[in-house]
Amino acid sequence: MKPVDEKPLDLRVAYIGGGSRGWAWGFMQDLAMDAELDGVVSLYDIDAAAAEKNRIIGNKISAHPRAVARWKYEVAGTLEDALTDADIVVISILPGTFAEMRSDVHTPEKYGIWQSVGDTTGPGGLVRAMRTVPMYVKIAEAIRDIAPRAWVINYTNPMSVCMAALYEVFPDIRAFGCCHEVFGTQELLSDILDNLWGVERVPRQEIQVNVLGVNHFTWFDSASYRDVDLFPLYEFFVKKYYDEGYENTPYENELNRHFTCFHRVKFDLFRRYGLIAAAGDRHLAEFVPAPWYLKDPETVAAWKFALTPVSWREEDLKKRLARSDALVSGRRSPQMEPSGEEGHLLIKALLGLGDIISNVNLPNRGQISNLPLGAIVETNALFRRGHILPVNAGSIPDNLLPLISRHAHSQRNILHAALNCDFSLALSALMDDPLMAGITIDAAAEMLRTMLENTKDYLPGKWRTKMLMPNWPDRQFYRQT
Repeated sequence: MKPVDEKPLDLRVAYIGGGSRGWAWGFMQDLAMDAELDGVVSLYDIDAAAAEKNRIIGNKISAHPRAVARWKYEVAGTLEDALTDADIVVISILPGTFAEMRSDVHTPEKYGIWQSVGDTTGPGGLVRAMRTVPMYVKIAEAIRDIAPRAWVINYTNPMSVCMAALYEVFPDIRAFGCCHEVFGTQELLSDILDNLWGVERVPRQEIQVNVLGVNHFTWFDSASYRDVDLFPLYEFFVKKYYDEGYENTPYENELNRHFTCFHRVKFDLFRRYGLIAAAGDRHLAEFVPAPWYLKDPETVAAWKFALTPVSWREEDLKKRLARSDALVSGRRSPQMEPSGEEGHLLIKALLGLGDIISNVNLPNRGQISNLPLGAIVETNALFRRGHILPVNAGSIPDNLLPLISRHAHSQRNILHAALNCDFSLALSALMDDPLMAGITIDAAAEMLRTMLENTKDYLPGKWRTKMLMPNWPDRQFYRQT
């Protein structure tokens, strides 16, 4: 990437998963509303028609009267074309289809295992990783060969395993993973200031926090506002709302009720460990023993969060497809509102357009002193011209360390199981997951075989020979979606 002293007019962004009907639109709007950046975004997706629609939508957003930057959107025919001369690479893909996701989320229910998300940990997260890692191997190899100096932003889950795959294939890759779960907990702290002290509308960026953990199982061991320690305030708030919960994101209709959160899981984890759990309850519940919050749907309801069925995602996709068609045809105008994400701000910082500190996922180089080196961890990092400098987050407290360390080690095993098509290692990692308490090894093996069978179209042919399943397709390449 060339040095930037003035407005960069020739920035090239490769968007892998460029047919996205969600993340991509928010990213386009953020770019259009920032006067300090412009350039070309090359959209690549195996669904070329979806990428073409986003090309039209992106150029309409860029031409909107409220846009202050003029980006050009184009469709790349191949991954290699998209990466050519890229300064920035964004990865936001759906690994597989809803058919595979339905198996990830709902097959374990037949064995008494309930998952509120099913894309990061638990049996759903593990099998999703089995089909995602081969895609990331191909992506990492292409970045290594074509755009080795590009900055790479990953949004795809399972975040930790995806990031680990990128660094496993290309150790010198300049990649980081972005997740907005921490933002939601900062916003909760802002609400607490309003609720208890009457301090209204404190921007979440003014809530200073120390972040440590692994993606979707992140924690604050300090939080402050204008040098005021917020932990005593949070403790009081937990006592006040522990039983009934506190809803700061009320749902508007039946479709999005599956994302409502009363923070009761967060409050209970604070009582258990003394730290502020910094992700949504749906994610947090999946990292701890199943009887705590995910014993059954009745337990989930008692803790006031939700299981998100794949049927909801299918209905939501219909709405987004309709919105895409309306935007392409002109029946609907683009919404020119900030997405709330920080991807474009991090790009600016890397270009030298202002330093910023944000929570990101990176290999552990010591920023968390008592988690394994090389494991993908989530902490704050300082972004400045040409550098990402992880902030020393300290150590995980002893009472919480066994649980977080368990996941950090398992994620490494999941990566190697996926890379080597190793059923035994995958089964071992699955049995080590807290959600699997009470499941016999035979039942777990049966479940895993069934789930892999259901996702076989996205697995390398080596799985076929390793598992002695002759009816599986002999795939010698990696499909990308």
